[in-house]
Amino acid sequence: MASEFQAIDLFAGAGGLAIGTSLAGFKHAAIVELENAALQTLKHNRDEGPIFAREWNVVQADLTDAVFSGENKAIDLLTAGPPCQPFSRGGIGNGHRDDRNLFPQTIELIRQIRPRAILIENVQGLRRKKFESYLRYIELQLRFPELQAHDGERWQAHSNRLAKESRRETKFDLSYDIYKHWIDAADYGVPQRRQRLFIVGFRQDQNVTWKLPPPTHSLVQLVRSKWISGDYWEKHEISRNARTGISSIERARLVDCSDVNDAELAPWFTVRDALADLPRPKKSRHTDYFNHIYVPGARPYHGHTGSGPDFPAKTLKAGVHGVPGGENMLRSRNGRVRYFTIRESARLQTFPDGYEFRGAWTAMIRQIGNAVPVEIARTLASAIKLCLNN
Repeated sequence: MASEFQAIDLFAGAGGLAIGTSLAGFKHAAIVELENAALQTLKHNRDEGPIFAREWNVVQADLTDAVFSGENKAIDLLTAGPPCQPFSRGGIGNGHRDDRNLFPQTIELIRQIRPRAILIENVQGLRRKKFESYLRYIELQLRFPELQAHDGERWQAHSNRLAKESRRETKFDLSYDIYKHWIDAADYGVPQRRQRLFIVGFRQDQNVTWKLPPPTHSLVQLVRSKWISGDYWEKHEISRNARTGISSIERARLVDCSDVNDAELAPWFTVRDALADLPRPKKSRHTDYFNHIYVPGARPYHGHTGSGPDFPAKTLKAGVHGVPGGENMLRSRNGRVRYFTIRESARLQTFPDGYEFRGAWTAMIRQIGNAVPVEIARTLASAIKLCLNN
């Protein structure tokens, strides 16, 4: 085994997965992206950004051809965030019929590259009943990448053939043990309610036993901190008159506060926790923080009312839900809203402050809204590395 753990990141976007895996100790043989604004972000940080990005090999490639040469290295971890629009609740939901469904290309590249481990992220929408069979098909393909579809074979027929081989326990030269997890980022210290699917896989010849890292933060602890001990308000020096009211979600969990099962967990991280040390944004560039500029024009509309300060933010969106920026707004006690700045949005996705985003405002919103929270990527990649190391 090589002394350094090698990774490849596909559909890199703004680099959330790439940063997390870098912080976990992986070196990137390639970070692959096609879209120009995201490439600007990746290359700028490689050239002028944090130390962990200086060795990034950023590659512009269209993976719809399902061919990637890369560097001829043994790859320990392949990470990927295939486009989520085919399965997103905010989209049309055409699933496998959508041209943007690049799961087949992802699986083909796994077959070509043969990584020791894989980490794939996608949206909660795949949990819907209408996609249940297709998600099972994705899992079966990941288990047996070598058993490819025949020319003209429909995915349902291919899925049935894969399932039959699975029941027979057929041995293939390349096969993976696959684990599927539905994760809320708030449970792992991200100041955002962001529920996503993560698929972890290990090549079977690695003989790995995988267990998802346990949550580190809890809603019940936040309820305790705010409404029983009052520690949360004291920490932020918020007077009783200036406190936001208890939410229905918090009120429902008050009855669980006597439970000691989560006593070692930290409270969910809130918007106020994440942004407390940032100065109020201005229309001019802030010299101490990248991308921290006020953008006017925010307004609430049906289904998009912004996030209050004393709870994890609602899921940051990529800006395709009507008003640019969508749900990415801060809502004050009097109901007024303003857009989160790019830096504030990055904090809510746990990007480091030294990481700068490039492109037009809408392009940066799209990059951040589509990103994997860095802290989730780091947590999972660290656990995967530990398994591979053992």
